[in-house]
Amino acid sequence: MNRSGFLSFMSAVLVLIIGLLIGLVILLVSDASQAFTAFWTILSFGLRSMRNIGDVLLNATPIILTGLSVAFAFKTGLFNIGATGQLTVGAFVAIYIGIEFTFLPPPLRILASVLGAALAGALVGAVPGILKAYRNVHEVISCIMMNYISMFLVNFLIINFLFDQGQGRSLPMPRESNLPQAGLNYIFRDGLRASNVNLGIIIAIAVAILIYIILEKTTFGYELKACGFNRDAAKYAGINENRNIVASMMICGALAGMGGALMLMSGTGMRMDTVDSLAPEGFTGISVAFLGLNNPIGIIFSGILVAYLSLGGARMQPFGFSAEIVEVVISVIIYFCAFVFLVKAMLGKFLKGGN
Repeated sequence: MNRSGFLSFMSAVLVLIIGLLIGLVILLVSDASQAFTAFWTILSFGLRSMRNIGDVLLNATPIILTGLSVAFAFKTGLFNIGATGQLTVGAFVAIYIGIEFTFLPPPLRILASVLGAALAGALVGAVPGILKAYRNVHEVISCIMMNYISMFLVNFLIINFLFDQGQGRSLPMPRESNLPQAGLNYIFRDGLRASNVNLGIIIAIAVAILIYIILEKTTFGYELKACGFNRDAAKYAGINENRNIVASMMICGALAGMGGALMLMSGTGMRMDTVDSLAPEGFTGISVAFLGLNNPIGIIFSGILVAYLSLGGARMQPFGFSAEIVEVVISVIIYFCAFVFLVKAMLGKFLKGGN
């Protein structure tokens, strides 16, 4: 392992440890008598049974894809903070196709839902891409605006087309429109209880590998990264920087939109709520991307790790901790991972000074 790789690995480990320690301090302040028991639950629950491991993989699926969405943008010199809006629109399109396209056989309907969600996310991502490329509007500003536009638009569409009056939420995804489990339910089970883990995790891993190949092994990926490193130099070299900026944001949107589809097609009965709050998976993707050092392969592991900690954290309430404290602890642990590059820079300076 070279020096850069060592620094990257150590930085990721350090931010995770620091985040966990801060989470432990919050638990101690809240209830010292149960703090260590709850903390151990965070660290161990995901490995207590094969069913729990399957649930970790299930929860990791959408955040791996939103992490890839954020990382792809960073690799091309952009900051896609709009993954949550792209995911939301993708989720709506997936559930709409799953409910309304009953004329398609289930396999084609599932494929149409995933591809439709990716296309919808790409269209949402294209807006900040076009504004950045042709009007030099900073993508962070336009992505934030698109997040809220997407959220309120989807709320309107749910109320008018997919609203369940009895539940006050969207209609559920029909069973035959969910992703197949592909035999994973026979592996990840605890006696008679099986996890809902499905083909989605395999799709997410395959997409991560594909993104790695695109970025590292293709001319297209080289051009995208060249625009990110130096837009003017890329233009001087004959690369169409405007086209690549738009293409990059559309790919980011497609990844997040696909994450929304796989989240809704999980077979857990998840519905879309018409609330004025943004989907957290998009913002969690930022921490997942940073913890994985914006490497598509690293994001597979960081996404699984974040899902693992989240699953354990969700089991802390039986120890007397309120839902708000649970959310604070898990948020601190997860979002502190976003400081990995700052820690890497500080660690690099420390080691350099020591030499």
